[in-house]
Amino acid sequence: MIELTEPAANPDRRRVLYVSSLVSYGTTTFRFEAMRRLGQDVTPFEIGTYVPRQRHLRALRSRFPFGPLVSRINLDLVRMVRSARPDVVWFDKPTPFTPETMEAIRSAGARIIFYVQDGPFGPRNDGCWRQFYRVYRMADLHCLVREADVVRYREWGLPFIKTMFSFDPVMHYPPPEGWADGDRDREVSYIGHPHEERPAFLRTLTAQHGLSLSINGNLWEKIFGTEQLPNCRIGGHLDGRHYREAIWRSKVNLSFVTQANEDDIAHKAVETAACGQFLLALRTPGHEALLEEDQEAVFFSSVEECAEKARFYLDRPDLREAIGRRARERAVRSGYDNDTQLARILNRLNGKE
Repeated sequence: MIELTEPAANPDRRRVLYVSSLVSYGTTTFRFEAMRRLGQDVTPFEIGTYVPRQRHLRALRSRFPFGPLVSRINLDLVRMVRSARPDVVWFDKPTPFTPETMEAIRSAGARIIFYVQDGPFGPRNDGCWRQFYRVYRMADLHCLVREADVVRYREWGLPFIKTMFSFDPVMHYPPPEGWADGDRDREVSYIGHPHEERPAFLRTLTAQHGLSLSINGNLWEKIFGTEQLPNCRIGGHLDGRHYREAIWRSKVNLSFVTQANEDDIAHKAVETAACGQFLLALRTPGHEALLEEDQEAVFFSSVEECAEKARFYLDRPDLREAIGRRARERAVRSGYDNDTQLARILNRLNGKE
């Protein structure tokens, strides 16, 4: 994990064309706003407006991002580059863009940054990366969030900087003064996707270990269907302040990693720490480097260990408060926020951090 010994220097002011889908409360939007706070002259190129409305066309373009399905977005981006004359074109997950577009950007004198939070080379094998595989060697800098990619890109001799899943300082912060356990109506809480072993894991926690669970995220109601799970509340997706406040209201915040994506840490682990709340996370080398075990977070390696530790800490609010407070201090001190990480990335263009 990245541990900064001193704050990242303010980056030089540049004209940045930010190519992404800027949805409300999305991490791409958080990074866009962080660039503004860093004094960059940043202009959005919104790719969401190019997504087909018809479901079958969306699926087709995601699996086969070629030809007419992506021609308009590529033409429009080249036109904007030639008119706006940016110093940097920042791509958040550049799946529909062609080698010809990258060459046009280079010809216009701009440098190209690829920021990819997902794992294009891992075993998950999503079909959306076909176009990316044609252009990834054309970037001037790659921002890598997982160690498996660091190994690959170093072997390939490609320019990269190791960054991380980071928190937004405007959105992720501790609750107001006076917040206490009486304000927490969620015992053991999971907020996120039902990837991999998570449904079976959570089903075991409540059905076999008797823990009270609150679960939020897409598809959970469909996955559990009409199952009569004891002591289990299931809700939909949470974002913005609703997501932050659900973390505040949780006595124990669970966090996993997506192994098929080769993740080292969970984004939610960083955000929970930034919110100053108690984190019970899957034990991984990434999490152990992120936060000190039993001081800034607590880790588990099995459902039995998770249940045992959840029960232990549910009855010890003072310990949970202290661990959450130290986690917040670590996240701030170590620069786990968007502003610090983006400053490092932009400074790397000058050969420094």
